[in-house]
Amino acid sequence: MKLNKWLGLIGLTLALAAGSVAAQGKPAFKPLANPQAVETGDKIEVIEFFWYGCSHCFDLEPFLKKWKAKLPKDVEFRIIPAVPTERWMPNARTFYTLEAMGLLEKLHGEVFDAIHIDRVNLNDERIQLDWMAKKGVDRAKFTEAWKSFSVQSKTKRAIQQTQAYDITGVPTLVVDGKYVTSVSMTGSPEGLMKTLDELIVRARAERPKKK
Repeated sequence: MKLNKWLGLIGLTLALAAGSVAAQGKPAFKPLANPQAVETGDKIEVIEFFWYGCSHCFDLEPFLKKWKAKLPKDVEFRIIPAVPTERWMPNARTFYTLEAMGLLEKLHGEVFDAIHIDRVNLNDERIQLDWMAKKGVDRAKFTEAWKSFSVQSKTKRAIQQTQAYDITGVPTLVVDGKYVTSVSMTGSPEGLMKTLDELIVRARAERPKKK
């Protein structure tokens, strides 16, 4: 058997094995050890903990984008940049700086592309400012927002939330402050979307009925 064909068969076998993880009895989600209060009021909360530098988060983006477009009206999706180590902090500040400037929706996906396709080192302050300027972002305003009390406070809050939700890897999804799931648990992005839908139904049933 030719080497390339042999390696291809091995790759296919590994892919099938990964895709059948959930089917082999591994739980597709787990209860959060310390349930957290939601910040969405009457709406069911779905949180994605992510890191711009994570290739798995990058790969999951198109699946999440398609899934979010069909969310029920009683569900709100939130994104939190995980900060388990100091190395992840600059990307969290980038996220909150763009949010503060009203540019998150426009540039969130482009930041992922810059890092994972174009190999831009956005952790370097000068390189990041040059990249932002190419995207039409005012350097001075970006720097001002980056250093603002609001962005620094939100970054510190992200550190606290990473610890409170016991996030040890990304992407990790949390439904209504109770249930944790991920691609590694479901076996595939499609499996993750299905599990999220099921957890939303469960969370809806567990909420007090409105009178």
